Amino acid sequence: MGKFEDYVQEVMGWNEEWQKFLQSEQVDRDDDIWKKLDGLTDVLETVQQPGSLNEQQLRGLQSQVEELHHNMEDYFIKRQEIGTIFMRDPFVEIGKHTLPPLPYAYDALEPVISEEIMILHHTKHHQSYVDGLNKAEKNLADARKSGDFSLVKHWSRELAFHGSGHYLHTIFWNNMSPNGGGTPSGKLLKEIEKYFGSFDAFKKHFTEAAKAVEGVGWAVLVWSPRSRRLEILQSERHMILTQWDTIPLLVLDVWEHAYYLQYKNERGPYVDNWWNIVNWNDVEQRFLKAKQLTWKPY
Repeated sequence: MGKFEDYVQEVMGWNEEWQKFLQSEQVDRDDDIWKKLDGLTDVLETVQQPGSLNEQQLRGLQSQVEELHHNMEDYFIKRQEIGTIFMRDPFVEIGKHTLPPLPYAYDALEPVISEEIMILHHTKHHQSYVDGLNKAEKNLADARKSGDFSLVKHWSRELAFHGSGHYLHTIFWNNMSPNGGGTPSGKLLKEIEKYFGSFDAFKKHFTEAAKAVEGVGWAVLVWSPRSRRLEILQSERHMILTQWDTIPLLVLDVWEHAYYLQYKNERGPYVDNWWNIVNWNDVEQRFLKAKQLTWKPY
């Protein structure tokens, strides 16, 4: 089975699972979320082989899937607020973290990021952070049961390293899109211009921060509920030099495994090209939700 068929099959499976969930929740068939799922079903039923969609139609399908991801997230938030949602797993149990699927095919970000890098980055590196996080949580749980905290320093470090690696990568995948690039819009753009002066000034600052990360790590655009504004941070490894009390909105992985196979030791071109696949819709959705959280400013 080819990459095109793999992607379509994955989307069809995801679509079917959500239909079953909405049925179990007895969501009204006239609800907007049903209409969007039915619309995606109609598109998928016309897809029989790679040649059945041209490039523009395939990009449209990917955009439709991304939009539905956000719609489902909003649905869960609203249902949790009114306290009527039934969830078997309302939280991730100790040692039960899983690798999230990519919202696009492994080759979808080419030529900016190659298929080979995406496969290794997602299935090997991100998976290792998930595994390390689960292991750390289980060992700390065992320490609480036994009362033996002789290795608490080690497992706490592992918890911070692998946990931050898992969460940042989960944001990173969704921060990118084959339909990305360009500039943000709406409230996010206004907030960027308000604090950084202009989008170009923000982009220059973020780019230079990413290129200047010492060793390996991340460049991160965050929302600060305390100062009630945006900020750009660096993070060495996954968790060093970061700032507490902030919410990541846009993250760029500048560990060598994110680009070395394609760009060798040239981090600069990787960072410059990366702007062509930024998923501003995802960043704005994260911003709008994060901005709802504000603390007393000091």
